[in-house]
Amino acid sequence: MAAAIEIPTRVLTNTSDQLKIPVIGMGSAPDFTCKKGTRDAIIEAIKQGYRHFDTAAAYGSEQALGEALKETLDLGLVSREELFVTSKLWVTENHPHLVVPALQKSLKTLQLEYLDLYLIHWPLSSTPGKFSFPIAMEDLLPFDVKGVWESMEECLKLGLTKAIGVSNFSVKKLQNLLSVANILPAVNQVEMNLAWQQKELREFCNANGIVLTAFSPLRKGGSRGPNEVMENDMLKEIAEAHGKTIAQVSLRWLYEQGVTFAAKSYDKDRMNQDLQIFDWALTKEDLEKIDQIKQNRLIPGPTKPQLNDLYDD
Repeated sequence: MAAAIEIPTRVLTNTSDQLKIPVIGMGSAPDFTCKKGTRDAIIEAIKQGYRHFDTAAAYGSEQALGEALKETLDLGLVSREELFVTSKLWVTENHPHLVVPALQKSLKTLQLEYLDLYLIHWPLSSTPGKFSFPIAMEDLLPFDVKGVWESMEECLKLGLTKAIGVSNFSVKKLQNLLSVANILPAVNQVEMNLAWQQKELREFCNANGIVLTAFSPLRKGGSRGPNEVMENDMLKEIAEAHGKTIAQVSLRWLYEQGVTFAAKSYDKDRMNQDLQIFDWALTKEDLEKIDQIKQNRLIPGPTKPQLNDLYDD
């Protein structure tokens, strides 16, 4: 078997020991039908060099991920210290008194002693114990950002996670959090791809030492209609000029912006292709063309109907 590729890392500056996060992560968002697929894909990913695995309580993939990690650890394919595992706090537990128990439950499901990163999944709170997706409006409750973040900080102090952060937070939501936080968020995981480039949010996060992790980096996930990235003729031309795929161009662009990303493919060859982005670069002309791509958000949010004030735009 070919040697595993070594993936570059980014330093999480808002952590006490300057923890490093691998640039590429393997996502495991809902495939509720195929638990087996997740487990086998994770084992294959580890063999190829993937070290960051992203899950969430709401994904239903924590158990399969935990089984795969346990198997690879038992086989000695990888050590726990080499792995970087992220999970997320769902909105039903987004209440000060439920944060620590929610993380303890995730750890039990994952069969791990600690997480590397724990994120608030959405800047929303809903009725405890009432899981539904999309989230019904009548289940929404006021989000106590100060109280919840204090509990996230408590998770750090208890050694249940090495870093804490957020997901789907806009600039305004981050400003609100930073005004009450003793420990700054290390990461903000958001939708980001060539058709939703998040320029303002990137600048804000850079200025505050927050590392961005992009989900749906290829504009997949919750897709409706044509894929403005993977079906883009101009990107196809750029890819062909480099002898690369559109996916590789998209991921290379993210890497050059200094962000990390969680891609999701359970296909062995595509997994490998996603790692082939480090030994070449986009040209100035490529970047200028990419700047012209029409921008629009893919993921409107987890509620039905959509909230007007979830994002700043």
